[in-house]
Amino acid sequence: MAFLRGRRAWSDAGLGRVSFLQTPAWGRVKHGWAAESLGWFDESGAPVGAALVLYRMLPGLRRSFAYLPEGPVIDWSAPDLDRWLAPLLDRLRQAGAFAVRLGPPLAYRRWHAATLKAATGPGRKVGDVLPDLVEPLGAAVADRLRNAGWRRCGDDGGAAGDAQPRFVFEIPLAGRSPEALWAGLSQEWRRNVRRAARAGVATSLSGPAELPAFHALLGVTERRDGFRLGRSLAYYQRQFEMLNAQERGSMRLYTAAWNDEVLAAHTLLRSPDGARFWYQTGGSADHRRQVRPSNALQWRMISDAHEEGASVYDMRGVPETLDPDDRPFGLTRWKLGTGGDVVEMLGEWELPLNGAVNRALHRAMQGYLARR
Repeated sequence: MAFLRGRRAWSDAGLGRVSFLQTPAWGRVKHGWAAESLGWFDESGAPVGAALVLYRMLPGLRRSFAYLPEGPVIDWSAPDLDRWLAPLLDRLRQAGAFAVRLGPPLAYRRWHAATLKAATGPGRKVGDVLPDLVEPLGAAVADRLRNAGWRRCGDDGGAAGDAQPRFVFEIPLAGRSPEALWAGLSQEWRRNVRRAARAGVATSLSGPAELPAFHALLGVTERRDGFRLGRSLAYYQRQFEMLNAQERGSMRLYTAAWNDEVLAAHTLLRSPDGARFWYQTGGSADHRRQVRPSNALQWRMISDAHEEGASVYDMRGVPETLDPDDRPFGLTRWKLGTGGDVVEMLGEWELPLNGAVNRALHRAMQGYLARR
């Protein structure tokens, strides 16, 4: 099996599930990081694996931290992972990386909405609840990485926590009819979608001209709900341009308007193979919330993903808390109403790349990431 640099690894791969974070376009979105596309090829020259590596240079040094968000895209079921990872690590050392972080795109544990609704309570967390399913591949890969010296971020030992969400929310779409998806919504969700329709809320697939309205509503939501993404309007404009330049429809903006006023706006991302859609982020106004624009918008986005043949609608991160008195639980409660699953991903793993100096640099980078 050959290991080569170059964008061809992506253009010809046909590798199945690939996160938007592992496409060449994402490297062009991330200012402050250098990006490199890498590929694995079989004896016939056919692509069998691919990766986008982001490099963060340390100020004043010719050394970098290598990061593969939700990657690499390889055969994680292979019994000999070193056959895949060894050439990658050799390349990273050649590029001057002192440490690497990767995020295998694998599920580890899964909880159905009904299971977690029944388990809410003071001080409760998702991890306290017996999962409905433990994914055998995720568990096996975790053991193989530990045995090879990798350390999972956030575990004991000082590693910074995951950059990507450990817990995500997925709605399965494959094999389900629109009627089954509708029935899977909670009564409250169905009531709110109907309320929006009766009030005359209109949902639309919008273009980049509406990104300033989206960003303004995102700021309103950040202040109301007490979180901060720290993303500028220019960031979302660059993301929209770069992802859609790679493939039209890879990033979309949906808006919900009432009496011609945009009350909610959400971004939707599409995987290269169309099998997965992600609700990335969204905002809504403080006023007219009784017409439920966000519920109407999400139902439109779920329905569009289903109509285009997606297998999964991914609502991205949820907090681990199941305590109704914890403010972050409101987001989990809202997503649970769609009837999907909370999924614990395998998480992100780090490895220093040889030598005491590299280990020291790795510890310094961990502290930097923890502060961020």
